[in-house]
Amino acid sequence: MVYKQLMIHFAFFLLLLLLLFEPTFQQQGSLRSLPAERVALLELRSSLGLRSKEWPKKSDPCLGWKGIKCQNGRVTEINIAGFRRTRIGKKNPQFAVEALANLTFLQSFNASNFLLPGVIPEWFAQRLGFLRVLDLRSCSVLGSIPLSLGSLDNLTDLYLSDNKLTGTIPSTLGQLLSLSLLDLSHNTLTGLIPSSLASLGHLSLLDLSSNYLAGPIPSGIGSLLKLQYLNLSRNSLSSSIPTEFGGLVNLVDLDLSVNALSGSLPSDLRELTSLRSMVLGSNSLVGSLTHNLFHTLTQLQSLDLKDNNFTGSIPDVLWSMPGLQLLDVSGNNFTGTLPNSSSSSNVTGAVLNLSKNMLYGSLTPILRRFSAIDLSENYFEGKVPEYLPTNISFTSNCLQNVSRQRMLDVCTLFYSARGLTFDNFGFPNATQPPLAEAPKKKSNRNAIILGSVIGGSALIFLLVLLIFIFLRRQRRNTTNQRGGGVVGPVLSGDAPEPPPGLVMDFASLGETFKYQQLLQATNDFSDANLIKHGHSGDLFYGVLQNGIHVVIKRVDLRIIKNDAYLVELEFFSKVSNVRLLPLIGHCLENEDEKFLVYKYVPNGDLSASLFKKVKTDDDGLQSLDWITRLKIALGAAEGLSFLHHDCTPPLVHRDVQASSILLDDKFEVRLGSLSNVCGQEGDGQPSRITKLLKLAQSSEQGSLGLHTAVCTYDVYCFGKVLLELVTGKLGISASPEAEIKEWLDQTLSCISINNKELVTKILDPSLIVDEDLLEEVWAVAVVAKSCLNPKPSRRPLMKYILKALENPLKVVREENSGSGRFRSTSIGSSWNAALFGSWRQSVSDLTMLPSASLSKTGGSSFKRSGTMGSQGSGQNGGGEHSSSRRQHSKEIFPEPSDMQDTERLEND
Repeated sequence: MVYKQLMIHFAFFLLLLLLLFEPTFQQQGSLRSLPAERVALLELRSSLGLRSKEWPKKSDPCLGWKGIKCQNGRVTEINIAGFRRTRIGKKNPQFAVEALANLTFLQSFNASNFLLPGVIPEWFAQRLGFLRVLDLRSCSVLGSIPLSLGSLDNLTDLYLSDNKLTGTIPSTLGQLLSLSLLDLSHNTLTGLIPSSLASLGHLSLLDLSSNYLAGPIPSGIGSLLKLQYLNLSRNSLSSSIPTEFGGLVNLVDLDLSVNALSGSLPSDLRELTSLRSMVLGSNSLVGSLTHNLFHTLTQLQSLDLKDNNFTGSIPDVLWSMPGLQLLDVSGNNFTGTLPNSSSSSNVTGAVLNLSKNMLYGSLTPILRRFSAIDLSENYFEGKVPEYLPTNISFTSNCLQNVSRQRMLDVCTLFYSARGLTFDNFGFPNATQPPLAEAPKKKSNRNAIILGSVIGGSALIFLLVLLIFIFLRRQRRNTTNQRGGGVVGPVLSGDAPEPPPGLVMDFASLGETFKYQQLLQATNDFSDANLIKHGHSGDLFYGVLQNGIHVVIKRVDLRIIKNDAYLVELEFFSKVSNVRLLPLIGHCLENEDEKFLVYKYVPNGDLSASLFKKVKTDDDGLQSLDWITRLKIALGAAEGLSFLHHDCTPPLVHRDVQASSILLDDKFEVRLGSLSNVCGQEGDGQPSRITKLLKLAQSSEQGSLGLHTAVCTYDVYCFGKVLLELVTGKLGISASPEAEIKEWLDQTLSCISINNKELVTKILDPSLIVDEDLLEEVWAVAVVAKSCLNPKPSRRPLMKYILKALENPLKVVREENSGSGRFRSTSIGSSWNAALFGSWRQSVSDLTMLPSASLSKTGGSSFKRSGTMGSQGSGQNGGGEHSSSRRQHSKEIFPEPSDMQDTERLEND
């Protein structure tokens, strides 16, 4: 009897446990009772080429498959974001998801960063009626957006960014009344923004940036009261900002940059009390900024108004915003003085750009709060205070104790036109701006005369010897001319007259435009379309009749007295590479003006894109992530390696800096500023005259003389670009050597092949890196230091730099160990002797150099996805880098194969 009662109690206890845990079992469920959905998942695994590691065939999908969630025994969520395909699946990736049609209870499908080349099926809306989240970011999706997506009544999140979508935005998307997030950015969508989007009352994020949308901004968007993030940048939107935008009281982030907007800012924008980031840059906005516009924006973190036509003074309230981390008002017509205040703000690391305005007066303590400052091309006067940061640009002002300032008459005229008195550079009788302060020693007259005689005689001797060597080399080149390979032009870059018999293949130079076409494309070359004043011509933004966005360089031969445009055309007629900015066409019909037409790159140049806003959970301001920076460095190295090693004779860029590294919508590099390209002096060998007189063949002077016509000059400049990517210091690659010498010495002292932790002292504070990424940063810093060797002959060849950047971890990690430890080796005639020549000055560094013979296999540093690094990446949107050089190379770092490289190492 007692036994029977115990059994009854035990059965009751089991029943109670079952009732208690039934919701848990029911929520997870199992597909063993629904074989149809299990079969559908297995078909999906097969069609997409998913690995059994994530979706093991013998396990229950609801219990053992990664990224699968079930409810009541039905599949509700599928997340394959960042998955890797099998070897067979990689060979033929497709948008093969037909099996999803049998998962009728599916609520979320996330395939971001997973390669799905193909079109979105029309049946999505018909068979997946419960779908709430569709995430296809960075999947290489093609075609247009299906109209049927407007039938997904339950959809709340739609992510289609970073793809290859074409056509217009369907007006049917306005039927998605539950939609909260809509991201169609970084595609090639055209047409108008549908006014039907104004019906999306629950929308909190709308991102249509980096497309080819045109026309006005629909005023109805101003009625989306829940909207917090609005990004319409990098399109061709016109007209003015709708006054209804003042009703977006919950807006946190507004970006309308790089469009064709006009008019003044609506006064109602002052009601946007939640706004934290406002970008109106590169438009055609005209007018002044009022104090009321920013008075209530106490949460503002980023303000970008660059390249507009704003006038008046900079509102004082902008200087006192406690959370401001970026203030960029460059390229406007602001005038007035800086506030005479020290500002009690606790902000650190803020960036300030006041360049290309008409600001004047003395520099005040308000600048203390900023860590990176650009004051160039204004009219500031007085002395530069000692308390200012080292990362600052003063060029083209009226300051006393720095070099490269405006002429005296320019500064005097500017101040007198405003009824002010110019301080005359601190010298009452001065007639020219002073050079950088330096004590001058009095010279003996006789010594001057003797030196002049000796110098003149030496100059005559040098000229005769130079002519003799030149004629002898020309005769040798004619006799021993080699065939094969990529043959480039022997460009002179500084030739005052074009060669009389210049033969140019104009058929390879794209379309021949009429002057009237270019006038129409640029609104008669209006100031609103002016991008910048280049040293070889003014650059204008334009849109051709067929809708193609272009950049047009106008060369005024009345101002620019050389024929650099002919040298550039000759270059494009003979040289072609994916890493060079494409030339679309030209217009040479005018006698005094010539025009070159290039492809427009949406992300501008590296100097403008290094710091960008990235939407994060804390809505903070971030810079380009490390994976994107490394991708940019690799792309630039590929372009320079092509010029140095694939052209005969080798070509020298001569203007390698951040502003010359242009970025398309996928952050792929296109090298610009090609008007100074020339053939290398002496085919890469140091000048015999230089060796004879033992002159320092330094390429760091920054001018475009003969001493820059060597590949080692490009290598040195590229090293400064790498440091700019590592440290985040704006303007380093564009600054003359004298201005950054102290900073450069301090920075290079923190780069050691022995100590990884030292590099954290110079690391850009905005970068978030884990241990592996820190190793990559460290390796790139090591490569940068080798490029910056004071002795040009000790700098590595660009092809070795390219190899190192393709596998940066190989630079600092041991060959046969995953531990990342170092090993001691001696330097032989291997690639690392070329790459690490600059380390010979330190015995401790030399003993830790990596071996020349490296493993044939090894993890690629690009087999990860990042915030922006997935753009333009290879398989699965960030898994593998697109460069075939790494995939097919059996030796990542080979021994030098040609006699020229060996001789160069022996001469060192």
